[in-house]
Amino acid sequence: MTQDIQTPNTDNQTLNNAGTTDVRQRFFIEDSPVRGDVVRLARSYAETISQKAYPEAIRRLLGEMLTAASLLIGTVKINGRLSIQLQSSDSDSLLNWAMAECDQDGIIRALASWKADTDAQIKAWESMTHANEAFAELGVAGQGVLFINIQPDNGEPYQGIVERTHDNLAQCLAHYQKQSAQIPTLISLASDGLQAGGILVQMLPRTFDETLEAERNEDAGIDDDLWTRLSVLTRTIKPEELTTLDASEILYRLYHEENVVAPDPVPLAFGCTCSREKSAMAIEQIGADEAFDIIDEKGGSFEMDCGFCGAVYTFDKDDVQAIFAE
Repeated sequence: MTQDIQTPNTDNQTLNNAGTTDVRQRFFIEDSPVRGDVVRLARSYAETISQKAYPEAIRRLLGEMLTAASLLIGTVKINGRLSIQLQSSDSDSLLNWAMAECDQDGIIRALASWKADTDAQIKAWESMTHANEAFAELGVAGQGVLFINIQPDNGEPYQGIVERTHDNLAQCLAHYQKQSAQIPTLISLASDGLQAGGILVQMLPRTFDETLEAERNEDAGIDDDLWTRLSVLTRTIKPEELTTLDASEILYRLYHEENVVAPDPVPLAFGCTCSREKSAMAIEQIGADEAFDIIDEKGGSFEMDCGFCGAVYTFDKDDVQAIFAE
């Protein structure tokens, strides 16, 4: 099912049923190779960042990362997960690492590690209020490492290294898409600490048949000015619009003079893949001797907690014996 976005879509029942604040809305410019997605996160984002007492700048950075992962998984045809990971290469950096993930079903989660051991470090975080300030803790351009990880349910995982070309996440990711996939890409991300949102627009390569058709008929295919026009329009979106407006309203405001077609939106929600079984596998990896030593040190049992969702799994001596008896 598709819909034309020619008027504000406040009455669209499909979008309302999906939840207007936690969706990925795919869209196409009709009769052109342009596609895109709009992502809006509210409840799912709030649930994700409520798991830890993140500094404000990290809360906002994770919002941008969750939005980016939700946008980018729409550009790859996999059953699996896509994650974005930031890793500091400077031991003095206040941000150790951060990651955000989205799977093909729209389940998102995120986690970050940061330094706040001294009064100076705590005060430094308190002075930061923007995502770009947390992003800058990776170091100047060229420092720190950004990864895009793609993990299909069946098949080999893939990791792409994103060059640190700019001082914000969106421009680094757009540059990566253009350089690695040779696809002109626009990405805008925003997060206010309560909600997050973003938009991705791409101009896909034409097929050989499409190119011939465009040459035969000037009215067919993409017009010469379309990408330039869309680039200008897309860059007019304000951060507060990305975090507060419905996806359909964003598309109408930007592209109401274009022939926009939008399939049904994909709902997004916070979720976690942790389990007692995965915790048991982690215990198995450390070995029986060390596991029993931990049991003794902890007075007969120990807990393994999930940083993503806060779930706690308790193991006693009998549990550990059962793990290594298998």
